[in-house]
Amino acid sequence: MANKAVVVYSGGMDSYTVLHKALSENDEIYAISFNYGQKHNKELIIAAQVCQELNIPHKVVDITAINSLMAGSSLTLDSDEAIPEGDYEDANMKSTVVPNRNMVLISMAIAYAVSLEASKVYYGAHSGDHDIYPDCRPEFVEAMNAVSLIANYQAVEIIAPFLKSSKAEILASGLAMNLDYSKTWTCYNGREKACGKCGSCLERLASFKQHNLIDPIKYEI
Repeated sequence: MANKAVVVYSGGMDSYTVLHKALSENDEIYAISFNYGQKHNKELIIAAQVCQELNIPHKVVDITAINSLMAGSSLTLDSDEAIPEGDYEDANMKSTVVPNRNMVLISMAIAYAVSLEASKVYYGAHSGDHDIYPDCRPEFVEAMNAVSLIANYQAVEIIAPFLKSSKAEILASGLAMNLDYSKTWTCYNGREKACGKCGSCLERLASFKQHNLIDPIKYEI
């Protein structure tokens, strides 16, 4: 039986690296992305382009019908609140939390994995997310994995390979694989160029700076 895995793929820098790591560890990869009403839905276009280039089956699942149940985040189109600027340590970045997002998305990815008879679901949580996002912390991943192993007749393992890694360490892993990060979108704003001011952009820029590299995507700043 082929070694199959599902990758929750946002089109961002972290999930792009996870996607390639999964490709190196499995025979068959199936990518799944979600339209949950995010303002930065440009990431879905980037994700589709990458999967087409890699010839990876890619599902984009529209869950905007439940957007009202996940409301209250500055990241979603239902909110008039501007995307906050500043580092992730800043209290205002908590406005970017989408209620229960990862539990919902991972649950759907698990269902997809079961339908494919895949044994693993990968997703790109990392240590830089821990302060702001509860659903990216080790205790959440461990609990979700425990549930996933017993939730169906077929056990599915949740794998977050960079759970305890920094953004710079993720970048180092990707550079070792010769990945092209111009094929990613990280900014919380979905404009033509990345804003360079939101927490996501600042963290990304800092990771390239740590490696004495220039980020290959274009910024407004």
